[in-house]
Amino acid sequence: MKSKAVLFAVLLLAGSADPSVAADPRYPDWPCAQAKVPEVSLAAVWAGPALDDVTDAWKDDTDVSTLVERLAARRTPLDEAETLISGFLTGDVSAKATRGKLLFAGLFETLNAQRSSVMNGLERVTRKQRAAAEAIRADVVALQALQGATPPDQGKVEQLGNQLTWQTRIFEDRRQIIRFVCDVPVAIDQRLFALGRIIQQQME
Repeated sequence: MKSKAVLFAVLLLAGSADPSVAADPRYPDWPCAQAKVPEVSLAAVWAGPALDDVTDAWKDDTDVSTLVERLAARRTPLDEAETLISGFLTGDVSAKATRGKLLFAGLFETLNAQRSSVMNGLERVTRKQRAAAEAIRADVVALQALQGATPPDQGKVEQLGNQLTWQTRIFEDRRQIIRFVCDVPVAIDQRLFALGRIIQQQME
């Protein structure tokens, strides 16, 4: 009975690691209900002046790069971010424009990198889940064979049963983590858009 219960649980859990049920067949390792958007386009989050002339220059400005790091951190509330941006974008219109462009160029690159890291991590975990599901299925078959032996080796049956219970628990814990982390790319997108709006307003 125990092996049947474990097998049932595994079959339920493994669905999230099965490429055949991927939301988008182009990305079989993508585990989230949210559509995978590999990269955020600049136009989707920035309506300010072109950034072509400051793409990498922000890295050479210590003040800008330090502020970028602080603003990119999701632990920094948006109201605090707005205050920091307001204090940073000072001077005449030209100075504000230059500093604003540098600041958003840094945020765009930094938050996009964070987003890519999270998404790559989700796909790595999905591949691990798929391998774990296959291993658990194999162990369930082995457990059923042990239970069907005459006479069954109760020591081995109990050992493998406990192992399967533990493996299934880990599998479910990972699935819960995946569900939570799936919201992170969207949160990054929203933060990048919000910071862009704040910078544009301060530049104006």
